[in-house]
Amino acid sequence: MFRDLSVISHGAAAAVFAVLAVLVATRYLRRDIDRALFLAATVTTLWASVMVAQSLWGQPGFFIRYLLELLRDTAWILLLFAMLRDGFRQGRFTSQVKMVLGASTAILIVTLLALGTLEFALEIDLVSGKTKVIGQIALSLLGLSLVEQIWRNSPAFGRSSMKYLCIGIATLFAFDFFMYADALLFGQVADSFWNARGFVNAALMPLFAINVINTRKQPVDFRLSRSAVFHAGTLIFAGGYLLLLAVGGYYVRALGGEWGEALQVLFITVCLAFLLTLLLSRRIRGRLMVFISQNFFDYKYDYREEWLKLTKELADLSHEPPLPERVARILAGLVESNAGALWIKGEQKDFHLQASVNIATSRYTIIDEHSDLVSFFREKEWIIDLNEYREDPLSYNLLEIPDAITNTPEAWLIIPLYLDKELYGIAMVGEPYAKVELNWENFDLIKVVARQTCNLIAQNDAQNRLSRAMQFEAVSKASAFMVHDLKTLIAQLSLLVKNAPRHRNNPAFIDDMIATTDHAVRKMANLVDHIRKPSSETAEQRAAINLTELVRALIEDNSRRSPAPILLGEPPEISVCADKEQLRSVLGHLINNAQDATPPAGEITLNLKTARGSVVLFIQDTGSGMTEDFISTRLFKPFESTKGLTGMGIGAYQAREYIQELGGSIDVTSEPGLGSCFSVRIPLANPGTKVPETVFPKTSETDIDENKRAVN
Repeated sequence: MFRDLSVISHGAAAAVFAVLAVLVATRYLRRDIDRALFLAATVTTLWASVMVAQSLWGQPGFFIRYLLELLRDTAWILLLFAMLRDGFRQGRFTSQVKMVLGASTAILIVTLLALGTLEFALEIDLVSGKTKVIGQIALSLLGLSLVEQIWRNSPAFGRSSMKYLCIGIATLFAFDFFMYADALLFGQVADSFWNARGFVNAALMPLFAINVINTRKQPVDFRLSRSAVFHAGTLIFAGGYLLLLAVGGYYVRALGGEWGEALQVLFITVCLAFLLTLLLSRRIRGRLMVFISQNFFDYKYDYREEWLKLTKELADLSHEPPLPERVARILAGLVESNAGALWIKGEQKDFHLQASVNIATSRYTIIDEHSDLVSFFREKEWIIDLNEYREDPLSYNLLEIPDAITNTPEAWLIIPLYLDKELYGIAMVGEPYAKVELNWENFDLIKVVARQTCNLIAQNDAQNRLSRAMQFEAVSKASAFMVHDLKTLIAQLSLLVKNAPRHRNNPAFIDDMIATTDHAVRKMANLVDHIRKPSSETAEQRAAINLTELVRALIEDNSRRSPAPILLGEPPEISVCADKEQLRSVLGHLINNAQDATPPAGEITLNLKTARGSVVLFIQDTGSGMTEDFISTRLFKPFESTKGLTGMGIGAYQAREYIQELGGSIDVTSEPGLGSCFSVRIPLANPGTKVPETVFPKTSETDIDENKRAVN
C-alpha cells in the first residue's frame, strides 16, 4: 500500500513538472529566471521519475537517487540566485556578497557530492546517514534564508511579480526541512512524509506556472540591505543552533537514564535562555553589524535607512528626551556607540555642557572659547580620534585637549558642529560596542549629520530666544498701556494742582477736586486689576450700563476744553453690557483725540442711533483729518501716532481691541483738512427691547459734510 502511494505521489510530481518544463521551454525562455525554472522543472521531473522507478523495480540504487536529490535542491537554489542576479546587475549587491553566498552554496553541495561519489566508488561508508541528513537540512535552511532575503528586500510593487515563486520554493524547502529534521530525531524518514512528498511538489506546480505567465515581462527589482543580511544571518544561526539543540537534547535523553527527561528539559531550557541572551545583546548585534558592513558591502552604511532614521528623530517636536540629548545619541549611534556628550556655545562664547548620555562627565564643564581645541576646529573641520591622538599627538600638532574631555575615560571621538562656517558646538562620542575601523565614509557621514543636527539645535535656540523676546515685548506693551492711562490721570491731577492756589477757598472747586481724585484712584485700581486678572475674569465684571447717560457724562467732563463736544438730539435710554470704567476710558479717549485734532473754533458732535440689535455712537469732528493710507496701515497699530513725541499711539488700538471684545466694531471715515468721523458699534444689552430705530448714515466721505449741515 505504501509503495502504491509513493508511486502515485511521485508519478504525479513527475507528470506536472514535465508539463511545466515543456511550457517554459516552448514559450518563456527570454529571462534568466525562466531558464533557471526550466532547469529546476526538468531536474525535478527526472528526480520524481527515478523515485517512481525505484518504488516499482527497486532500481536505480541509492547513489543515483542521492545524486538526483542533491541536483534537485541545487536547481531550485540556482533559481533563487537567478532572482538575485538583477540586484547584482544594478549594483545593489557587492561582489563580496555574491562571493560569500555562492561560495557557501557551492562548498556545501560539492562536499555532499564528493562524499557520495567516494562512498559509491570505494563502496564504503565514509560518513553516517545522519551526516547526510544534516547536509540536506543545511541545504533546506540555505534555500529558506535566500527566499526570506529576496522577499524582505523587494519593493512593494515588485512583490506581486514574485510572490507565487517565493511561496512555492519556500514550501518545497520547508517541507524538506521538517521531513529531514524528523528523520534526524527518529533515525529514519517517516512514511507519511515520504508518501506525501510527491503530492506536495505536484500541488505547487501551478504557482510556478502562474508566476511565469504573469511576470514574463516584469523585471524582478529588489534591494539587499544590511538589515536583511543581519536577519538572514540570524535566521540561519538560530536554525542551526536549534538543530544542534534538538540533537543534543535527544542524546541527553538517551544517555541520561532515569534522569533523561529531566536533563533534557534542563538542557533545552538553558540553551534557549542562552540563545535569547545572544539575540538581545546590543554588543553582539553591534559586532555583527560591523562584520556585515566590512565583509558584505562596499559602503558601510545603508544611507536610505540612516537618513530615514535621522529624519524621524529630528521630526519629533517633543522635549522628551531633550534635543541635545537626542543629538548626542544620534551621533553616537553612527559608530555603534551609545555614549556621548554635547557642548553648545553660550552667550559669552564659551561652550557649556548641554547633554551627557551614558558617560561619566562633570556636570558643570565649560570649554573655553580661547582653548586650543576651539581654535583647531575653527581652522579645520576634523574629527579627532582620541585613541589615535594618544598614540601620536604630533598628527594633531600637539593639540591640547580640554580637561572636560581628557578626564572622561570612555571618550573616543570629538566632533565639531558647525552652523554655516561658525563653530556652534562640540560633541564627544564614547567607546563603541565593537571595534570600528574608521575611514572616509564614517567621517563624511558624521560631518553631514553633525551639520544637520547643529542647524536644528541653532533653530531651537533661536526659537527660545524669540519666545523670551516676545515675553519681554508683552511686558513692555503692558507697561506702555499703563503709561498711557497714567498720563491721562497725571494730566487731570496736574490741572488740579495748578488751579489749587487760586480756588482753594472755593467749595465747588474742593468738591470737584475730591471727585476727580476719587475718579483717578478708581481708574488706577481698575488698571491694576486689569493687569493682574486675565481677560476671562475681567469679562465677568461686565454689567448693563446706560450708554446715553455715560455719553452725557463724558460730554460734561470734556466740556472744559475747546471745542466742547455736543450731543445731537434727545436719544432714548440705551443699555449696553460692558465694564463701565473701561468703556468710559475708551470713549473718553476718542473724544479727547477729536479735541486734540480740532482747533478751538471747530466743532465736535456726538450722535447715538440704534438699529438691528446694536447702537452706534458717531463721534465727528472738523479737525485736521487723516489720509486713507494712515487709517488702513497706522491708525490702529500700537505705537503709531500723529502727535509726534507727545503721543504713544496706543489709545486707538486699545479702543478697538476693547470694543471688539464686546462684540462690536469701530469704523473710521476721514478726509484731510475736513475732519473725521468715528463710528463705534456696540451690541445692545437686551436686543429684544423696543428702541426707536433710525437709519444709519452712509459711511462714506460725504458723511462729514452731511453731518456738518445737520449741526448748523
